[in-house]
Amino acid sequence: MRVDLFDFDLPETSIALRPVEPRDGARMLVVRPEEGLEDCIVRDLPDLLQPGDVLVLNDTKVIPSRLYGLRVRDETAARVEIMLHKREGADRWRAFARPAKKLNVGDRIRFGEASESTACELVRLDAEVEEKGKGGDVGLRFSFAGAFLDEAIARLGELPLPPYIAGKRPTDDKDLNDYQTVYARDEGAVAAPTAGLHFTDDLFHRLDERGIARHFVTLHVGAGTFLPVKADDTAGHRMHAEWGSVSEETAQALNEARARGARIVAVGTTSLRLLESAAREDGTIAPFSGDTSIFITPGYRFRAVDVLMTNFHLPRSTLFMLVSAFAGLDCMKEAYAHAIETGYRFYSYGDASLLFRR
Repeated sequence: MRVDLFDFDLPETSIALRPVEPRDGARMLVVRPEEGLEDCIVRDLPDLLQPGDVLVLNDTKVIPSRLYGLRVRDETAARVEIMLHKREGADRWRAFARPAKKLNVGDRIRFGEASESTACELVRLDAEVEEKGKGGDVGLRFSFAGAFLDEAIARLGELPLPPYIAGKRPTDDKDLNDYQTVYARDEGAVAAPTAGLHFTDDLFHRLDERGIARHFVTLHVGAGTFLPVKADDTAGHRMHAEWGSVSEETAQALNEARARGARIVAVGTTSLRLLESAAREDGTIAPFSGDTSIFITPGYRFRAVDVLMTNFHLPRSTLFMLVSAFAGLDCMKEAYAHAIETGYRFYSYGDASLLFRR
């Protein structure tokens, strides 16, 4: 499909720079195709779902994946910014480099400062450029591996707020809490599964009382989620792979829920993409562990998910294409026009929508 079909005008004032407090006080636009729109708040979620429905949430945890380093080559040096986006081994990551033109295969990048104390070696971290791809993508091999590398990244890295927020204000200590879900557990994401940011312990308690179960999957969201679609047609866009996992226990529980007529409610496009990657042709969900680069556009036949809770997405983005596939392009254009006109807040720290599948 033509990418310009997914374009719309979004005022700068619609972009949220901070989340609302409390988290579940955000607005939520309910979209029922062919039935119209309803203005609610996230706290209404238990009443909008039915007893027996099952929530599926992504328990990935954001790591401080933005690193600033110095490229060292012979007698010359240059400053570079590295955004990790996918782990490929105990000591290897794929990353986006800026400016990538300053890097060649074999170059060494030094992060942090040298220390004379052997007890403080983790204040410095080196990486070698092993591969250079398109669009600033590079393959890096680090001087530490495993937990030692994780500790070094945690010490030297910076929380990677999305560019549409980071370009307007600096990251601060408040973001360390705001940009994690309350149930984040499995470290590895470089972007938050933002629909999950709206949940609170109180909301979970009310969902429990309503008889709405929940299960967790893991998809380590990559920085590719922020990349614009530069192709003129969706067929020309390549999705970056992300690692995900659906346990055997979770797959079995979801299949049993579906068999008794319950609806599967994906919290966030990351949960939906992972479930659809794990779904068989008959709609049952198989255990899954590995990479997915699934790209969902209108015409896709959904097999696993009945309801989607998600934030509002960028024009011409793969995520707006996904929600258009789920609820219908015309329906979503109408919903987004209503959201803009009535002051909904967009993107990672913004408001939510609850979409029922067309």
